[in-house]
Amino acid sequence: MNRLKRTMLCAALVAAPGLGLAQDLDLNVSGGDEDLRSELKDAMSLYALQDAEDATPQALIAAAQADYERIVAALYVGGRFAPVVSIKVDGREAAGISPFEAPAAITKILIEVDPGPRFQFGRTNIAPLADGTELPSGFRTGARAGTDPIRDAVAAGVSGWRDVGHAKARLADQQITADHPNREIDVQLRLAPGPRLRFGDLVVTGNDRVRRTRIREIAALPQGDVFDPAAIAEAERRLRQTGVFSSVAVSEAETPNADGTLDLALQVAEQKPRRFGFGAEVSTQEGGKISAFWLHRNLFQGAERLRIEGEVSGIGTDTDEMDYALTLNYARPATFTPDTEFYLTAGIEQLNEPGFSSNQAGFLTGLSHRFSDQLTGSFGLGYRYIDTKDAFGEREFQLLLATVGATYDTRNDTLNPSGGFYLSATGTPFMGLDDTESGLRFTSDARAYVGFGADDRFVLAGRAQIGSVWGPALEETVPDYLFYSGGGGTVRGVPYQSLGVTLPNDEFTGGQSFAAVSAELRATVRDNIGLVGFYDAGMITEDSGFAGDSDWHAGAGIGLRYNTGIGPIRVDIATPVTGDNAGQDYELYIGIGQAF
Repeated sequence: MNRLKRTMLCAALVAAPGLGLAQDLDLNVSGGDEDLRSELKDAMSLYALQDAEDATPQALIAAAQADYERIVAALYVGGRFAPVVSIKVDGREAAGISPFEAPAAITKILIEVDPGPRFQFGRTNIAPLADGTELPSGFRTGARAGTDPIRDAVAAGVSGWRDVGHAKARLADQQITADHPNREIDVQLRLAPGPRLRFGDLVVTGNDRVRRTRIREIAALPQGDVFDPAAIAEAERRLRQTGVFSSVAVSEAETPNADGTLDLALQVAEQKPRRFGFGAEVSTQEGGKISAFWLHRNLFQGAERLRIEGEVSGIGTDTDEMDYALTLNYARPATFTPDTEFYLTAGIEQLNEPGFSSNQAGFLTGLSHRFSDQLTGSFGLGYRYIDTKDAFGEREFQLLLATVGATYDTRNDTLNPSGGFYLSATGTPFMGLDDTESGLRFTSDARAYVGFGADDRFVLAGRAQIGSVWGPALEETVPDYLFYSGGGGTVRGVPYQSLGVTLPNDEFTGGQSFAAVSAELRATVRDNIGLVGFYDAGMITEDSGFAGDSDWHAGAGIGLRYNTGIGPIRVDIATPVTGDNAGQDYELYIGIGQAF
């Protein structure tokens, strides 16, 4: 460009040696564009020094000289390629003042910017491109010019070559010409793809307790395969998901090896191996619940996790209605395949539910596999022993069981979603031992979220749950395999597990089929505060497949949300909308995270 002049901004600073306090600072932009004025202020060093008490005249002169380039760069981003900039310090152009000749004090700095007209793209060309490369829509003839679309086009071109194995693809040459009479920018970009490379050695550093062989197994970067940046991203994700490492970074060697391979450096930083935590919830009907856990992230130096968790619920209710649980969970990542995890769960539990009480113990072991970012599946085998007392008397159950489950999750935020959906389903076939009946239990949970308004200020959320047991008769079914409705996880506003099956002898028990639906309208009223209105309904049937006698109930209410870094704090108050107590009784629920 044959006429490169510099812009205009206007500021006044009064500084004394060692003080540098800004007394007056103005900013003027030709045309009076306040948005552009704000952008230029953000880009300038002088404004960063405005409130600095130790800003010396030398520092102000240096900042003014650097601001020529900063201002021009900010204008280029917006497609203004003919700016005029002047920065005068007490009447002298800052560019001509030596930092070694700075005055003892500065009275006034005047910055004037004429941004000039906006340019558009004329001819745009980038080559060669790998098959399937998609360039940004802003990099085309007639589009508003700017440096960002050019950078994005280069990034897309280089990424396209890297995706097919050319790890050292780069920008080799660029020709950018300004046509001032037509206010157009012609851009010619030439890429150098470089050779197609394969993965070489993976050098692991930074590990202390985790064995390098296990780190390589989890990362699963296949030596000798064609270079693929997606495989590197997957390796970093697998290692982060173990929970063992606070940071994971893979970097590429500067130059390939003579045999066409490219070595990689994997830098990790380990977290402390042990951790403990606790939580609490409360509701007016279910009482309080406290839980605590102890976690070891690296049990056998192979990123294995051991978590021991205890829970007490029903606090505040009668002592003989409290529940107790102690659970042990073990998990080993990268078992059989890089995305397959081995798990073992064992536990003991005492339950005192509205329809039954039981003491039980059991274990479940199996594999969970990640098929994609959205889809996961699991399979397990286990054993359960249950000693129970319910509407049918005191009994014992022994089961050999299998579990097959899958989850498909496209939510944009698992803690506070505003878009996407979630679907999970689990089938549990079981074989009874001794006098226990055999059968199948199935459950499913579907959720959907739609955001609307500016920045998804409003979110409409919906949930549907179903479940059923096939095989044994109602009186021969394991009590906690039966279904109830009511409470925070199903229908808010009605007592916990208050809907079930009433037998001819007036005893209360669960049903063999269950369905529930929930709808919420969530609204953000301030940055961290939200309001929710909701309606829940549920039904229970006596027999499998929703056959037999059935009944339903519903509840509605409002809630308050306060968003935190670990999810929103939830406070809901609800009342029944069916039955004799509709609009008269109220239930309060407090917890962390959305209701669903």
